[in-house]
Amino acid sequence: MTDTPTLLIVWHSRTGASQAMAQAAAGAAADECGVRLLAADDSRPEDLLAASGYLFVCPENLASMTGAMKEFFDRCYYPVLGQIEGRPYAVMVAAGSDGAGAVRQTERIATGWRLKRISASIIVRTHAQSPEEIAAPKVLSATELARCGELGAMFGAGLSMGIF
Repeated sequence: MTDTPTLLIVWHSRTGASQAMAQAAAGAAADECGVRLLAADDSRPEDLLAASGYLFVCPENLASMTGAMKEFFDRCYYPVLGQIEGRPYAVMVAAGSDGAGAVRQTERIATGWRLKRISASIIVRTHAQSPEEIAAPKVLSATELARCGELGAMFGAGLSMGIF
């Protein structure tokens, strides 16, 4: 880890909603601390080791996190186990109608890593229900993106002040 605290935002998105959420949080956090915004496919154990805190962002598909996000956790879990304990984390999920399953899975993994949750999870519900609505690109409202930005700003400020 460097002297400047860094927030690692690991995201996966199928329709753009989760990516927009991650970008909103990153933009706001960048005013407070260093930020690394990485797609789940591009994230490695060394990225986790180099970061001061983590924001995990993904969609919920079929009541769970997406496969790409699960693969990120599978690939990185054991290589960093016992080396990132106590670091702060938060979760954001884009979902059609629920989101709780993906949040629950992510929180269980974070518990195994013994990370410290610093905020209630944000779930943005798109209310997409038909196959066409679910697969369609998503555009989130300014209000939804502002919630993500607020979490990013709070997380970044907490890291830079040494609160987390």
